[in-house]
Amino acid sequence: MNNEQIMSDNNIIKTNSNSGVTSPISAKRLVSKVNSLTYGNKSNLLTNPQSKSFAAEKGITLDYKSVIDELIKIYPVENINEFYSRVYGVIQQNIDSGYFAVGLYKEKSSCINLRLQDKLGNFYSTKVFMKDTENPLVQVFNTQETLFKEDVSFLKLAYFKNNPSIILPLISVNKCIGVMIVADNYARQNAELYTMISNYVALISHNMELIETSDKLVNTDNLTLLYNHRCFQELLADEMSRAEISKQNLSVIMLDICNITKINRDLGHAKGDEVIKLVAENVRKNVREGDIAARYGGDELAIILPNTSVEQAKYVAEYLTYALSCFYIDDVGPVKVSVGISSYPECANDKEKLLILAEQAMYISKARGYKDGMSAIISSADFNFWDDVALKSYAEVLGKRHAQLGVNFEEELLAKFNFDHESMSSNRIFEIATSLAGAIDAKDPYTKDHSTSVSRYSAALARAINLPEEEIERIRLGALLHDVGKIGIPETVLKKEGPLSDEEWVIMKQHPTIGAEKVLMPNASLRDLIPIVKYHHERIDGKGYPEGLSNGNIPLAAKIVAIADTYHALTSDRPYRKGMSIEKAVSILEEGAGSQWDADLVRTFISIAPSLGL
Repeated sequence: MNNEQIMSDNNIIKTNSNSGVTSPISAKRLVSKVNSLTYGNKSNLLTNPQSKSFAAEKGITLDYKSVIDELIKIYPVENINEFYSRVYGVIQQNIDSGYFAVGLYKEKSSCINLRLQDKLGNFYSTKVFMKDTENPLVQVFNTQETLFKEDVSFLKLAYFKNNPSIILPLISVNKCIGVMIVADNYARQNAELYTMISNYVALISHNMELIETSDKLVNTDNLTLLYNHRCFQELLADEMSRAEISKQNLSVIMLDICNITKINRDLGHAKGDEVIKLVAENVRKNVREGDIAARYGGDELAIILPNTSVEQAKYVAEYLTYALSCFYIDDVGPVKVSVGISSYPECANDKEKLLILAEQAMYISKARGYKDGMSAIISSADFNFWDDVALKSYAEVLGKRHAQLGVNFEEELLAKFNFDHESMSSNRIFEIATSLAGAIDAKDPYTKDHSTSVSRYSAALARAINLPEEEIERIRLGALLHDVGKIGIPETVLKKEGPLSDEEWVIMKQHPTIGAEKVLMPNASLRDLIPIVKYHHERIDGKGYPEGLSNGNIPLAAKIVAIADTYHALTSDRPYRKGMSIEKAVSILEEGAGSQWDADLVRTFISIAPSLGL
């Protein structure tokens, strides 16, 4: 730029388009850069800080070094608009400028988005489309040449028509990224300073844009270009904090794209990805401004809707599902999704509870299917918690999200469970207990369907020794709830692979007592199950827990459940081993007969064991 030359006849300053740099400017480099911005006499601006013509007309001294020092102190800042405002603040402190504007080029919309700030602190914004080739902003961007204008009516802002201004290209890394405008009656005399400022603004704008792009990549799902799961969790926490402060509603919509597993299996993962991308693209296009969409899981999308009630969220969900239903994919058919909604604070005050309830509602939507080609849109406020489908869906969610530490659903579950069942039939009580047991088993990833299997085995053994049918039913129900105390055991203990430490065993051994005292005791109709639940880990030799009872003191029903519990544990697959064969499991029971388990019951159980899998 040492050979720059002002051409007053056509109001243009030729600039060097190679002035961009690729790394942040240090103070030393910035001073060096200003020293290179000289007129034909090569005078050093820092050693001769007064601009003669400006000083003569304005009667003040413009200290370039002071301006540079102030500019350097601006960066870093939290956002680009704050940076622009502070740059203008430096200009105002040294020059009587009417306004300052920066316009960045947006390739997708082929326009320059201009943000203007006046000396009173007012902000204005406008767009200039690149097809308007007569507009001076477009001309400066295309030619990368500085332009002076006396009339700025091209801005189409009523208050800024007759302000002498300078328009400069913003050049970074040899590329024009936008334009900068400064209103200044002495713009020509200060052109070199503005060129230096425009280079600085271009560099920082480009750097911050790269940082923002990098952040987006870190927070963006590669396939859908929506936010990823981690970013979604952070954004939801922020939005819930804002909702709490402002006393506003907030809703979450959970979408499950149906049949993705089948599509991947039958048509290949490329077709499955095509469906997921199509849904994501339409969600992104059709959500409201301010809503936040993310890829929540493999085939699940989630949307945060700030300041939105359940009913308003349902309207948004209906619009989204209608938009998606209009698409037909070759070899797949129409796009279908299951939709669940939960709302803060109506449904939950806790972030994880809010998400689990939205997922539960989504599973219920999936179970209800479609009517007239449209998804069933379910809110967590719509269903009875003890509805069979609701409980099954709840167990599914817990099974998938069994790492939800600190979520006190257990307390809510027990509060719902411990109401007076006297008016309910025994079959209904058993149905509820089955769903509750399923939800508890879901907390422990090693024990899927464990409770129902132990219940079946126990009933078979009780029947084999000719107990009365009423007692058989009691044992069947008690066995179903034998592990219900695990509701109070931390999942770090339940999920641990391999042997438990001594401290962890102390915790695990509490589950029979928790089940008896916390779950069954408050419920009058279930108190007769307490001996089964509390003593199913006692041993014949008195070395069991929780009370170390020996043979004669252990209830018969608890002895039965103990054998059934052990047998299912031995024959079930675990992450660290495959389930044992019937022969191996039987041999272990035989070895412990008389010391760990009742010998007579073991003999009877061994005789029926081969038929239990039928």
